[in-house]
Amino acid sequence: MVVAPRIASLKTFADFTSHCRSLGVDLPIDEHVHHGTSSPLGQSFDVGRRRVGNRFCILPMEGWDGTSDGLPTDLTRRRWRNFGISGAKLVWGGEAVAIRHDGRANPNQLLINEKNLSALDSLRNELVTAHQSRFGNTDDLLVGLQLTHSGRYSRPNGKTQAEPRTAQRNEVLDRRVGISNGDAVLSDDEMMRLIEQFIEAAAMASKAGFAFVDIKHCHGYLGHELLGAVNRPGRFGGSLENRTRFMSEIAQGIRAQRPDLLLGVRASVVDFLPYRMGTDGIGEPEPDAEPTFAFGSDASGLDIDLNEPDWLMKKMHSLGIELVCTTMGSPYYNPHIQRPATFPPSDGYAPPEDPLIGVARQMNVSRLLKQANPELIFVGSGYTYLQDWLPHVAQAAVRNGWIDSVGLGRMVLSYPDLPADVLEGRPLTRKKVCRTFSECTSAPRNGMISGCYPLDPFYKSRPERQRVLALKNR
Repeated sequence: MVVAPRIASLKTFADFTSHCRSLGVDLPIDEHVHHGTSSPLGQSFDVGRRRVGNRFCILPMEGWDGTSDGLPTDLTRRRWRNFGISGAKLVWGGEAVAIRHDGRANPNQLLINEKNLSALDSLRNELVTAHQSRFGNTDDLLVGLQLTHSGRYSRPNGKTQAEPRTAQRNEVLDRRVGISNGDAVLSDDEMMRLIEQFIEAAAMASKAGFAFVDIKHCHGYLGHELLGAVNRPGRFGGSLENRTRFMSEIAQGIRAQRPDLLLGVRASVVDFLPYRMGTDGIGEPEPDAEPTFAFGSDASGLDIDLNEPDWLMKKMHSLGIELVCTTMGSPYYNPHIQRPATFPPSDGYAPPEDPLIGVARQMNVSRLLKQANPELIFVGSGYTYLQDWLPHVAQAAVRNGWIDSVGLGRMVLSYPDLPADVLEGRPLTRKKVCRTFSECTSAPRNGMISGCYPLDPFYKSRPERQRVLALKNR
């Protein structure tokens, strides 16, 4: 059983660095966090012809709180306004937006089409207006939209009703989502139509005022599964060139139609075998899982091989993709490598390693890929588990060239203005710091809206809070 000390208990720089040494993890860290003109986190950088005002990025987070038509609700708008007041100058999509109905991960996911376009424009505008009101300048604010098809994890018509469309058969994952035959596998013709729809969606996003789009390739969804589609026949499987054809043709099509639109890809640059809960409650690899499906892993499916991910980065650069957001694995089948946390979600498993090891793994993979591909702008993930020590590690990572921009996910649900506090030299408000309770995941896994129920007073007062507590106690 892994017994990891709570990060909140590591109250001094010596405590934290000593614990890192005891684990043998390689994390950059500065003892003192700077602000103002001396802060590495406050330095601007360029993406194409656009200036980004600092090194914080808001990662896409879904709230399961849109309408059945894919429109934002007041809850969605509140979340996006919070992103605006965060102080981060790069917003990576706000949240994943499906390019068509059957690709929605839940029946309340946002959906991009001509009917919904004005609402998405107004949603972006509310974020920008909130940022303008708080900081007085949006010239250096870059806001994009993440475009997705959820593939294997599509649930467009019911929050617990799986309607998977997959890149290839996978015995372990098929079993988990109820696939018993090949009907769920998308044909090459269907893939070509999806490519057209991604390009159409990107044009609509540009029309709605977004500066870039993300061609999503992470977390077990369709783009990510294609990266590991070694057993798929035809034009979109087998060779690495074929497995990246989906991304390539979308990027080329967007470039042809909207040359001024910046391009990004959030990619699970490393995947591992699917995990399950062991008899002791701790995560363990599925014994009959196929390692060759795990993009960026070695032959065991349990360690890293960056040959293919490095090739992917170079391919992205050749396609004119400017932004890469690195992440790992999937929240559906190996969350400990994707989202290091002390407490698992209601359907999860206890972490098989100290979560700091997972943070260091993600950061070091980003560092190696950045060093090999300096022409790309890299945004990192996995920082929330650092909690009170997040600014110290983030500053050192940027200062040492490990990453260009520090991505924040769960942390900004409980503490949306953390970047502003860091950049303006205020101490962290500890009662707002995310402690990785995973209730923002447990709630939607059980059909409720997502939010920070333990720490955000707004969600803490909602009736769903009692249901979430009951799940946790169970």
